[in-house]
Amino acid sequence: MTDRDAQAAQIARDHVGLSDSFAARRYFRKFEGITAHLARVAALLHEEGTLSRDEVRVTGAYVQGIAATLRALSLKYLMTGRPGAGPGAAMTIDAHESGFPMARELLVMANDAQQADRHLANMPSDAQLKDDMVRQIVGELAVPTRLQYALSQRLYYQALADGGLFWAANDPDARWQGDLHERRRHYLVHWAVWDSQQNLPVIWLMDLHDTGRRALPKDEGRWPEVQRHLMAQAVSGLKLVTVAKGFDTDFADLHPVRLRRLTLGPMHSAAYTVQSGPIHDVLRAANAPEGQDWALVLTMEALEAERAEAQKSGWFGTVERQIYRLDPLRGAETGATSIGRALVLPERPYQALAELNPAGLRDVRKFVVGAQGRVLSMR
Repeated sequence: MTDRDAQAAQIARDHVGLSDSFAARRYFRKFEGITAHLARVAALLHEEGTLSRDEVRVTGAYVQGIAATLRALSLKYLMTGRPGAGPGAAMTIDAHESGFPMARELLVMANDAQQADRHLANMPSDAQLKDDMVRQIVGELAVPTRLQYALSQRLYYQALADGGLFWAANDPDARWQGDLHERRRHYLVHWAVWDSQQNLPVIWLMDLHDTGRRALPKDEGRWPEVQRHLMAQAVSGLKLVTVAKGFDTDFADLHPVRLRRLTLGPMHSAAYTVQSGPIHDVLRAANAPEGQDWALVLTMEALEAERAEAQKSGWFGTVERQIYRLDPLRGAETGATSIGRALVLPERPYQALAELNPAGLRDVRKFVVGAQGRVLSMR
């Protein structure tokens, strides 16, 4: 077997198609619950001062977008495994590395969104499809599978037309945080991607000081260039210090004083993913019922400016450059001031985790989801 054949075989093992109707529906219900819990996790992070009120709103909007994207996919694949469900009606997930749908699902969805209005215009209405289904059930005593599939596709395209989804690339936006003094404005710039290397959603937050003549979001010269630059650098393989220094160098009147990267996932589930290491032992020992057999990893990387220095620019000018504080032990390796990881998991897996107490997860923060959806922070 050649290296290429081995790689193809590995990809085939890692990428699993949900071809069973019940498995697909359980998968989407699981994520519906997880995204709801993440809003409560963000509220806890706000209470302790890790996230500001605006940052909670921003991250909450992205999480809602992820939930809307998964809801749209659940409609697209609602008839998975049923006769008459159309060709290729099985969603592919990354069962080894992330537990999330494959990034190409979002790329296909973006293409579908461009044509959603045309599809909707050529489809019967919801009411017509439902009326036809009743007629087929009563008049022909048959299950209207093809009509059900047609309705699921109409609902899918309607969800795309309604918007509010998390796309493979979500362009930067800026929220004004106040004026520090004349000609120095503070913005929270945020953007997000579905990172294809990790196959995970990633949210970026940058605290930015603007000393330009015009407010950044209204500056038609700088703002499109800033957006283009940040999206090009939104890659998981780049260290935060590399991204921040590159931005600081390219824009003389924009000063990134803090940069954070929030990675949502992987999502581990005994039913859907292949685990290794301590999380495998935890989920196996928990033997949790459907809906509680999961654990979601959250990673927050942060880079903060320690001070600013004036550096010579040209013959007579100077520019402000940020000097970033790196972790004294692992800063050269991580390129960050700090890296925090957490697990969000239901009570049964947490109980198994507490009993096993594996070394690899002892220092990881835990957010435990209770029976009523309440989330508790456990150090």
